[in-house]
Amino acid sequence: MQFALNEDQVAIRDMALAFAAEKIAPHALRWDEEKHFPVDVMREAATLGMGGIYIRDDVGGSAMTRFDAALIFEALATGCPTTAAFISIHNMASWMIDAYGSDTQRHTWLPKLCTMELIASYCLTEPGAGSDAAALRTRAVRDGDHYVLNGQKQFISGAGGTDLLVAMVRTGGDGPGGISTLVIDGNTPGVSYGANERKMGWNAQPTRAVIFENVRVPVANRLSEEGVGFKIAMAGLDGGRLNITACSLGGAQTALDKARAYMKERKAFGKRLDEFQALQFKLADMAIELEAARTFLWRAAAALDRKDPDATMLCAMAKRFGTDAGFEVANQALQLHGGYGYLSEYGIEKIVRDLRVHQILEGTNEIMRLIVARKLIEGAR
Repeated sequence: MQFALNEDQVAIRDMALAFAAEKIAPHALRWDEEKHFPVDVMREAATLGMGGIYIRDDVGGSAMTRFDAALIFEALATGCPTTAAFISIHNMASWMIDAYGSDTQRHTWLPKLCTMELIASYCLTEPGAGSDAAALRTRAVRDGDHYVLNGQKQFISGAGGTDLLVAMVRTGGDGPGGISTLVIDGNTPGVSYGANERKMGWNAQPTRAVIFENVRVPVANRLSEEGVGFKIAMAGLDGGRLNITACSLGGAQTALDKARAYMKERKAFGKRLDEFQALQFKLADMAIELEAARTFLWRAAAALDRKDPDATMLCAMAKRFGTDAGFEVANQALQLHGGYGYLSEYGIEKIVRDLRVHQILEGTNEIMRLIVARKLIEGAR
C-alpha cells in the first residue's frame, strides 16, 4: 500500500485538475442553473483518455487502474461533482462491456465509447426495485434471435441524452439468478423516456425514467450468459462506489478551499474569521475528515486493483465513510460562509446539493453497512 503518489500518478491527477479548472469550473454554476448536459466538454475530457479510463487499450481505452480513476474523479469533481459523476457512470457502463463482453461486442461499442462519440447509461433501478435491486421486473422474453423487452427503469442518469443503455433485465425466474445484461440502442423503437426529473442537485445531467414497450433487442447484445446480469451489475458498482466517493471528496475539497479563502477576508468583531480558534478547529476537523476519507479511498482502490477478496467490503466501507464525510465537510463550509453560503453565486450551496445524492446512489449508505455487516458475520462463522 502506498501513501504517496508516483510521478505518473501526479501527472494524471494534475492533468485532470487542470482540465477541471479550465473547462468545467468556470461553467458549473450556469450548467446547474440551465440544466445543461455538457456533452461537448465531456468529449474533450475523452480526448485526454477520460472516456475509457480503465478500458483495455486494444479498443482505445486508457488501461489505467482503479487507483488512477480515483485520482481523476476527485480532480474532475473539484470543478463540478455532477459532471465528474456522469463521466464516472459512463466509464462504469463501458467497463461492464469491456469486462464481460465478447471480442465482437468490445470492438463494436468500445472504440466510440472511449471517445464518448457514444455515451452510455447504466440501467438497474426500477420504480419498485431500488436497494432491493434483485427484485427488478423489467422482462426480456426470448423470440428467436431477439429478446422482447417490457418494463421501466427509474432515476437513470443521462437518459434521453445518451446512446447506449446497459440494462439489467429479467430473462429467467425470480431473484438474482434470473437477471441478464443487455446493451440497448437508446433509439430502438419502443424505447421512450420520461420527463427530466426536477432534482435537488445533479442538474447538469438529465435524470429520466426509461420505458420499454415491446422493444426488440438482438440476443447478440447480451453480455455473457443468461443469469449472470446481477453479478455484472454488482461488479460494476464496486468501482462505481469508489468513483462516487472520489467525486464527493473533490467537491468537498473545493468547498473547504472556498471556506478558507472566505475566512481570510471576512471580519467579525474586529478580527478575521480565521483568527477565531473555534473556527480554526472546525477547519482542522474538516481537513482531517477529508484526508481520512481519501486514505480510505486509496486503500479500497488498491484492493480492487489487486482483486483482493475483501475488495467489495472495502469499497462499501470507503463509500459510506467518504460520501458522508464529503457531504458534512461541504455543509460545514456553507455554515462558515454564513448567509453568503446560502447564495448561489458563491458556489457552496450547489456543492452541498450535488453531494447529498452521493449518500443514496450506487447503493445507499445503509446498504453499504449491510454489505459490511454480512461480510463480518460470514467471517465469524
